[in-house]
Amino acid sequence: MKYFGTDGIRGIYGEDLTPSLAEKVGKSLSLFCERKKVLIGRDTRQSGSALTISLTSGLVNHGVNVVDIGIAPTPVISFLTKELNADYGVVISASHNPPAYNGIKIFDSNGNKINNCLEEQIEQNLDSFVALSPAKYEFNDKLINIYKTHFLNKFDRLDGLKIVLDCGFGASYNIAKEMFTSLRANVIAENDQPIGEKINVNCGALNPSIISNAVIKNNADIGFSFDGDADRIIVCDENGVVLDGDDILQILSDYFNCNCVVGTVMSNKGFETYLKSQNKILLRSDVGDKNVGKLMRENNVLVGGEQSGHIIISSLSPTGDATLVALTISNILKKTNKKLSQLENYKKYPQVLTNITVKDKNNILNDTELQNLINHYEKNLGVKGRVLVRASGTENKLRVMCEHEEKDVAINVCNNLKEVIEKLNSNF
Repeated sequence: MKYFGTDGIRGIYGEDLTPSLAEKVGKSLSLFCERKKVLIGRDTRQSGSALTISLTSGLVNHGVNVVDIGIAPTPVISFLTKELNADYGVVISASHNPPAYNGIKIFDSNGNKINNCLEEQIEQNLDSFVALSPAKYEFNDKLINIYKTHFLNKFDRLDGLKIVLDCGFGASYNIAKEMFTSLRANVIAENDQPIGEKINVNCGALNPSIISNAVIKNNADIGFSFDGDADRIIVCDENGVVLDGDDILQILSDYFNCNCVVGTVMSNKGFETYLKSQNKILLRSDVGDKNVGKLMRENNVLVGGEQSGHIIISSLSPTGDATLVALTISNILKKTNKKLSQLENYKKYPQVLTNITVKDKNNILNDTELQNLINHYEKNLGVKGRVLVRASGTENKLRVMCEHEEKDVAINVCNNLKEVIEKLNSNF
């Protein structure tokens, strides 16, 4: 596909993603609406308003009623799309990317990200003729209260817990603090203003040192860091130690006593080994929380996610929801009366990652010489390690990962694979 990637449409505003393209996406999406109702929300980026207006125009001018709830986390749109019986929910956001970027994410009527087949159909109809049939636009930012009320009733009070939140100047800037405060937690909020030009800049889930330092400075019990649209979370324990998505999955799977967990091809082998020691299973999906969610639904799994912090608790949400995961972990601390560090239970394998920019990622990935080398390492690393080479879903890059009990082995394997890829790239 030309526009849709791993997580919707994503690109630099004004270059890869323009108001004109957003309007075409709205027009094309109108062809697949039966109830003639679409919900729209966005993060704090400055380009969000223009893209919302354009996408709304494409929908409203072609017979679809639009309800715009303004700035809201991505998982809120997922929840409300189903709750309000809409055809689709659309989020204008580039998630964890810098302010210059923006994106379009689309959810189906059940709150799941749309599948590849529908993405292809939307692309194919971008330039199709659709008869004008004006519908209605409504702005209602109070609808977010439905989400808050619904989920606040599912959690216990958090009296006595001191919690640091880094909202990354993004879509969770207000709602996360409100929900924690409503549950009587002592909240210290960082970067909790809707300043789009600062979204994800040296803050948020990609910069967990903010919460690490704040937890130590304020002698807090725990810290949570969200990305720009709050579907992604990184956690920090009371000692300032940062936990990634695999660590979060371990804590959740232990607490809920899950016999099966869904991760991705990037999930650490140490986590898989830990689950095996408890006679539990790790299912691996392709990278992308959409793929995680699909595999969870197919296997009726409660907990799944990505190392990067997209965590899904299927009893609460069909998509990653940083706020709900943070509330769940906080409730676990209260109910177990333990510190977060006491819940961390497995040893990671050293994991080495490298990204190589290439001219033709697919041809190089399928080259016989490279595949033979990958097969050689897969055979020889055995149970002590793992190797993965995959094409980026959004960039002209090959991503190489190797993990092994011994870090030096992982480094050498990555370097050897990188050398072969660079050699093959020079031939193009």
